[in-house]
Amino acid sequence: MLECFITQPVHDAALKFLNERGIATRYASAADMPTVIREIGGADAVITRDLGLDRSAIERAEKLKIISCHGAGTNRVDKVVAKEKGIIVTNAPGANSQSVAELTIGLILSCARNVKDADRAVRDDDWGFRYRTNGIELEGKTLGLIGFGTIAQKVTKIARNGFGMRVIAWSPNVPQAVFDNYGVSRCETVEVLLADADVISLHRAGEQGDTPLINARTLGMMKPRAILVNAGRGFAIDQYDLAQALRAQCLHGAALDVLQHEPPQTDDPILRAPSLILTPHLGGTTEEALERMAVTCANQVFTALTGGEPAFRIA
Repeated sequence: MLECFITQPVHDAALKFLNERGIATRYASAADMPTVIREIGGADAVITRDLGLDRSAIERAEKLKIISCHGAGTNRVDKVVAKEKGIIVTNAPGANSQSVAELTIGLILSCARNVKDADRAVRDDDWGFRYRTNGIELEGKTLGLIGFGTIAQKVTKIARNGFGMRVIAWSPNVPQAVFDNYGVSRCETVEVLLADADVISLHRAGEQGDTPLINARTLGMMKPRAILVNAGRGFAIDQYDLAQALRAQCLHGAALDVLQHEPPQTDDPILRAPSLILTPHLGGTTEEALERMAVTCANQVFTALTGGEPAFRIA
């Protein structure tokens, strides 16, 4: 019987889809790479979330035909060795875009109104917090989007229609017609965007691969009361520099759903930075998005194992 090995929990709809089509499913007993390497065995397919699949795991699975990534990111899959072995690599772009967009807006609102600190104040019997804090209204403010793909476009709709925000964006590879269609002003450089925006939301990395786009230099270009949100790629922000900027009160605040290292080390300075909201990579973790992503992966696995060409093949 054909078998799909799954590194981390996925929606039951994917298991049902595969099992009904004669493909057995098996979970790793723990979501770490040493366990995956030990247990991947004779799997014909793998579905992996943010754990990815490294060279050792791929080389251990002699029957492997497809690695299906549960989400858009594939940076933790060793695509070089997969290509060497003729293994298909796929992802599930767009399946979680609405969920990530909604979380982005939620983080912006929570940061603007100091919700995390306000919650803590009530629990600490500090009702006087309401006299010491100053929130920010979003209406009429400028939202700067770094990247203007599907998620950023959804964020634009909510920000403009719901809050009356002006939206600008930097995204060199997106056609002008897309900007025009959404009524978004195009920035020719990141620097121009950072200087103009009251709220900055990251939806892509920079032009230099894993080099952080947001660092001490670019943080210094932002408005003193700016809000920075990242629900895109953790490596887009230098966390040490951000922590320094927050301690110096250079920003109103920041909110991060993704980090440079996940999970962070317990001594990471970002964990102690003030005016900061942190969430554990929750962008796509809604019931609806998880089902869409899992079923997309299951379809890809079934198609590849039955001789077809799966959707969203990237390698």
